[in-house]
Amino acid sequence: MAIVKYEHHGEFVCVRDDLKGKHRQHCLCYAGCARFKPEKPDNCIIAQALYSLCVIHNVTTPVWECPEYFPI
Repeated sequence: MAIVKYEHHGEFVCVRDDLKGKHRQHCLCYAGCARFKPEKPDNCIIAQALYSLCVIHNVTTPVWECPEYFPI
């Protein structure tokens, strides 16, 4: 496993090369949560708060566990 650096949204970030670009494959939200509605006013409050934190710090965080998951 190697760590690579690349430009993401105008800032250089580091990532494990085997995980780069695989955020959605590992994220419970993208696995079919009915509450997950990105860019919509009624988006899940947890997903929205996490996304806001990711934007502030230029990180990517998949959700693996969630008390509010509700399958579609």
